[in-house]
Amino acid sequence: MREIASHQTIRLSRGSHRSPGTGACAMELASMLAGERFTDHPRAVCPILAAFLRRYNDGVDDERRQDLLPLVPLVVGTRGPRAVRAQRAELCHAEVAALSRACRWRAAIGRRTSARFLGELCAERFLDAHDHAGALAFVRALASVGAREDGVPAALPETRAYRR
Repeated sequence: MREIASHQTIRLSRGSHRSPGTGACAMELASMLAGERFTDHPRAVCPILAAFLRRYNDGVDDERRQDLLPLVPLVVGTRGPRAVRAQRAELCHAEVAALSRACRWRAAIGRRTSARFLGELCAERFLDAHDHAGALAFVRALASVGAREDGVPAALPETRAYRR
């Protein structure tokens, strides 16, 4: 008898998938936790965090990819007001600027860089530096921007899973 894939049994894998039965990346798991349709672009996740995690998920090896599992619930509900996204963008700019002056990415970014590109750029920074622990900490830092004092995201998605 075949086991039904759920958020409790999923093993993260590279790429996008048709259904949880064929696997899931970090953002597809986020869509499951948020009660959304299965997608790697969940509405409940900040676009910067989503872009970062999609790129990082696909760039690390299978063993390290599983370290993303505890981060996924932290990013569900992080989509918020423009001001919060701007704060996250500033953290990304600072992270990229912390690279050496010879950084190949420095010329690529500007203050009007799209959220998706900025998230991917930061993921590339951690992948290039082989800084897995730093990447995990950076996701936690980005997710904490705009969170309430109790650590819960400021705006939980309106889904069956979060109705009180």
